[in-house]
Amino acid sequence: MKVAIYSRGGQTLEPQDVDSLCNALTASGITPVVFSELAGHFAEVAENDKNMRATPEIFHDEKDLDASFDALISLGGDGTLLDTVCLVKDKRIPVLGINYGRLGFLASLGKDNIAEAVEALQLRTYVLDQRDLLHLDASIPLFGDTPFALNEFTIHKREFSPMIKIHTYLNGDFLNTFWSDGLIVSTPTGSTGYSLSCNGPVVFPDSANFVITPIAPHNLNIRPIVVPNHNVISFEVEGRMDDFICTMDSRKEVVRKDVELAIRKENFNFHLLRLNENNFLRTLREKLTWGFDTRNR
Repeated sequence: MKVAIYSRGGQTLEPQDVDSLCNALTASGITPVVFSELAGHFAEVAENDKNMRATPEIFHDEKDLDASFDALISLGGDGTLLDTVCLVKDKRIPVLGINYGRLGFLASLGKDNIAEAVEALQLRTYVLDQRDLLHLDASIPLFGDTPFALNEFTIHKREFSPMIKIHTYLNGDFLNTFWSDGLIVSTPTGSTGYSLSCNGPVVFPDSANFVITPIAPHNLNIRPIVVPNHNVISFEVEGRMDDFICTMDSRKEVVRKDVELAIRKENFNFHLLRLNENNFLRTLREKLTWGFDTRNR
């Protein structure tokens, strides 16, 4: 069994943490392969710390991830895990997130649970969630070879621009014109992210829908709407400035307002690993303190 390890690094992730994880995997008969940038920092510290093992095998980019990998471990927060979407692409390599960040809604497994995670990988007792992605079609190339997202796609006005008008269509039929700072189209996975902070609803990961959420709308009667994800959602943008911002998860592009944009469901899924007891309802309660009331004690 072979497992890739990816991380952006960060203040709370220490080289000793990576060393401990690699040792635990190796002891379980699993070959760890560490992202090159992380391994480089790992090697520098290992030279001065005799308690750390030699630098493990490394991978440099998504081209090195092939069918020989059984899983990828993301060390960090949700942003780090979103990076792995562009690494694994359509290769069906499942991803396990271990939280070294803040909220950790996607990377919901705590760093104190590494032993359980390694055991689940060794015994293959984990649960595999297939999460829908959204895909961007545009009249010009955008976002290179990764025009897809796990959480959301957004249209947003430039920093000092007045609000914009976003004419929105479902399968070519007019839905609404949103006078707002922008618009979010989220997957069920992304419903607990940016969309939630803009008063969008929480939907279950297997709901097979998109959530369309306006950002600071200038209409009191405008609310988020949930639509089945077999729809194609297209947009025409008007504004006083010549361009606006598009994002796919944490990546962004500045786009001219005459560019045609459409969102549809991606043809492949993202495979997210979790432990048996770590389900969506538990994550809602623990991460969003949903149902927290002293009367429930």
